[in-house]
Amino acid sequence: MRISILLPFKENFSPTYAGAVSLFINDTLKISKYKKNTIVYGNTSYKNNFKLNYKNIFLKKRIFQSQNRKYVEEFIKIEKENYSDLIELHNRPIYLNYLVNELKNRTYILYFHNDPLTMNGSTTITERIFLLKNCFKIIFNSNWSKKRFLEGMKSDYINSEKLIVINQSAKKNKINLKKKKKIITFVGKLNKSKGYDLFGKAIIKILNKYKDWESYVVGDEPRDKLLFNHKRLNKLGFLQHNDVLNIYKKTSIAIVCSRWEEPFGRTSLEASANGCAVVVSDRGGLSETITDGVILKKLDQQNIFKETEKLIKNDKKRKDLQYLSLKNFYLTHNYISNLIDKVRDEKLGHIKKFFTVNTKKSLRILHVTNFNERHNGRLFFNTGRRINNGFIRLGNSVLEFSDRDIQKNYKSYSDISGAKTLNEKLRITCYNYKPDMIVLGHADLISSNVLGELKNEYPHLKVAQWFLDPLNINGPDYLKNKKRILDKSKFIDANYITTSPDVLKFLPKSVENFFIPNPSDPSFETLNNFNHSCSNDVFFALSHGVHRGTLKSRSRDDREKFLNKLMKISKNTKFDIYGLNNVQPIWANQYFKTISNSKMGLNLSRGTPIKYYSSDRLTQITGNGLVTLIDKKTGYNDFFDDSEMVFYSNVYDLSEKIVKINKDEKLRKSIAKKGKKKYLKYFNSNLVAEFIINKTLQINNKSKYLWHDK
Repeated sequence: MRISILLPFKENFSPTYAGAVSLFINDTLKISKYKKNTIVYGNTSYKNNFKLNYKNIFLKKRIFQSQNRKYVEEFIKIEKENYSDLIELHNRPIYLNYLVNELKNRTYILYFHNDPLTMNGSTTITERIFLLKNCFKIIFNSNWSKKRFLEGMKSDYINSEKLIVINQSAKKNKINLKKKKKIITFVGKLNKSKGYDLFGKAIIKILNKYKDWESYVVGDEPRDKLLFNHKRLNKLGFLQHNDVLNIYKKTSIAIVCSRWEEPFGRTSLEASANGCAVVVSDRGGLSETITDGVILKKLDQQNIFKETEKLIKNDKKRKDLQYLSLKNFYLTHNYISNLIDKVRDEKLGHIKKFFTVNTKKSLRILHVTNFNERHNGRLFFNTGRRINNGFIRLGNSVLEFSDRDIQKNYKSYSDISGAKTLNEKLRITCYNYKPDMIVLGHADLISSNVLGELKNEYPHLKVAQWFLDPLNINGPDYLKNKKRILDKSKFIDANYITTSPDVLKFLPKSVENFFIPNPSDPSFETLNNFNHSCSNDVFFALSHGVHRGTLKSRSRDDREKFLNKLMKISKNTKFDIYGLNNVQPIWANQYFKTISNSKMGLNLSRGTPIKYYSSDRLTQITGNGLVTLIDKKTGYNDFFDDSEMVFYSNVYDLSEKIVKINKDEKLRKSIAKKGKKKYLKYFNSNLVAEFIINKTLQINNKSKYLWHDK
């Protein structure tokens, strides 16, 4: 495992004149659990470097070539020879443009230490969207910086889990507050941007009025000549970082009065960590650096003087702020280093499993399938609803996303199929809902690319797909159905199909593939035909043309020949068959009313029988207390025996068994009752939903599944 950190060009990774980025990296990396796996790359002119795994990228000066670009090109050469699992960039978004073109399949984290809108590579919305698409995470040093990044962007980006805030850190020192001296300190560049002109004028008045107070000024600025002189104004120039901290340890009041919008502010942070009463201007992210202090709503020399004087005159208030600053300070190196390591954990796989054996966590599940709202309840009793009910009964939060209804409703001249709008709606829904799982059911119009974006955006997101249609090479629509199930394989964690995966050679090995039975549901399967006499013997319904509600014209079904033969050879048997010989199929409540009057139900699927495949007709027949008639070649005798279902080998064998059961009412009721009891106990929607969750999330629990753990 390898992490590479690329510093900004000419960022001195040295205790000598170290920049804020170098201090941040040194303070957090030296205590990180990834310290030994990380190399810091930079271009430092000082020989004395921080004591970490550091490699210097030496460059010769070239007049007509960008030094920044050449710097990144040299890093790319190193990276091509030594692959990094993670590349972390600091404060140079433009570097990402160079890197992604040359280094494919790398994971990038970008840290912003400054205002994103002032940095080359993140000023425009297009540039920022590019960063979002190509970074695993973008880390900001303040909420203010994050808000700046999002200015002008669509509202759905605000919720992106790629954008996180991790503040800078400081060492929390053990300070004896009683030993604080009457010192007022200013640390920073001595220019107008830092408000040094305002501080200088205010501090001269303070020192003239309060003879027992003095002031320390740390910093330099060769370009701005702001000269303030007083015998108790100690101008110390640039100091090493440790020397600055030692001054803060004895300082009573620290002033940070920047005019410019400071993204965070290290000086006020360190003043707080050393028990100072801190006064900050209300600019940028400065207010985020303190838990307790004075925030200047109005920034001028009079207000700086007034607020400082209050702290001088009111000992209790000053000492309270010192105490609270120290007590409530939490942005320690350990705290921030742990936050950064957790981000690394997400990608590098060292995070603890999100779910454990005994987890009873309520999940957020986005269930994407056709809920048939536009059919006004005609197709309500479908498998999607059954699985959905299972998810809900298990205590999960489930958001139904009816893809076909959305697609139909949002068709327009600019989006003829409605697919573009559908996928954009899915993306925005995920940003708002933040699902733990997306479960797809025959969601053919959902784009594979959109799933890839969502998986990239949310590393913990799992995507499962259930598929009910036949996958038999000798069955209907084989090539079409094969393409449908493979379409999104790159971004699917697990497939759940109603055919045994071990007889399908085309299933991708990169995806977990599981068989699931058509689930029963106690709220749907409410009939108990075994409790009463029935006037019809055998029920069957063809259903091609489901969504139009009528049979497809001029469409032939391979089952018609079998049914006509069966009716011909089965003497004295009352068949109640729909979808055949111009008798239209039946739906919803009419369907249940009709089957309530039949003793047996024929489970006959299109094409050559294949292991475990059946349409959801099996659930409706068995679950409502009819005797189930099913082909032996489906392999369902792996789950049920002859006392629970009737297995036939050919049309003649089936006819004989129908006649036999028809003559023995006691046998009919016994088989039907046992079949329903077992099916609802072992093949119910709760168990199927639980199976989908457990296998997708790799939860190991004690649950046993008849169809999986035989």
